[in-house]
Amino acid sequence: MRHLITGGSGFIGNLVARRLRERGDVVRVIDIWSDPARPADIEFVSCSVLDREGVAAAMRNVDIVHHAAALVAQTGAGRRHWDVNVEGTRIVSEEAAKAGVKAIVHLSTTAVYGIPPAGAIDASTPLRPTEDYGRSKLAGELLMKAICGRSGIPLTTIRPRATLAAGRLGIFQVLFEWIREGRNVYVIGSGDNRVQFIHARDLIEFYMLALDADLPGTYNVGTDRFQSLREDLDHLIFHANSVSKVRRLPEFPAISTLRLLYYARLSPLVPWHYLTYHRECHFDVAPLLAMGWRPRYSNAEMLCEAYDWYCANGIDSRIVAPHRSALRQGALRLLKRLS
Repeated sequence: MRHLITGGSGFIGNLVARRLRERGDVVRVIDIWSDPARPADIEFVSCSVLDREGVAAAMRNVDIVHHAAALVAQTGAGRRHWDVNVEGTRIVSEEAAKAGVKAIVHLSTTAVYGIPPAGAIDASTPLRPTEDYGRSKLAGELLMKAICGRSGIPLTTIRPRATLAAGRLGIFQVLFEWIREGRNVYVIGSGDNRVQFIHARDLIEFYMLALDADLPGTYNVGTDRFQSLREDLDHLIFHANSVSKVRRLPEFPAISTLRLLYYARLSPLVPWHYLTYHRECHFDVAPLLAMGWRPRYSNAEMLCEAYDWYCANGIDSRIVAPHRSALRQGALRLLKRLS
């Protein structure tokens, strides 16, 4: 099989490309930057998903398209999310239809649900995104579904929880840096909210299961083992042998301050972060378990693995993908000094 991965140098797109290559498939990726560690037999096309001619050329002789290109939440791109996440998705799906591809896998996000409900997110949970990133990803989902429906292309949409593994940095790099330095880390509210993650390996295992089983549909993917946010952070601090403590911040003042800092461009924490950090956020994965998928990693295990990798490897300045590079901490550095 011949595969095309948009955003193939990003955290998840890169992992999908490598797994398909390991299986013996022919893999081509398109992205605006090239991963210096990309295996030579994965073809690279330097192209934005907004370049229709470039996307059309990359679609030639492709069987399956994996659409992972996106401006993610932590970029704080505002309305520019719409350009890549909606118009880019339109171009990818329309050119895939013209090329007659056999299937599309579309990588989406929890953010399409907006403020998470008190219980588990399942198939009945309404889609009510509350910020630019979530709204753009939902619009992209709906557009992809409509174009695939008209073209008769089987579509698999995967919405992963926050994904962790060796090499995952971004917002987690801030957490890891503070714990390694023995700084206090903060939760909004009590920290008793249960927040679910997913290990990249477990995500890719389900991804391949759905792909190989030829089961189009929409799937919410997260681990089945997680505690409260405070308990998982305490576990990581213990693992790191750090003197850090988990400190609580009152909800209204913390959210209001983070909102002001965001709009003043003084904080890397975007609305998706500060509007959901204190909320329950987890998927009902019973339908996935019924398909025979079994995640290997708990929240605590994946946090520890990602932390150990960060301590051993640091930050590679050649990597520019948001989830694989460091964040500028802005005003958070002042809080770190006081912690």
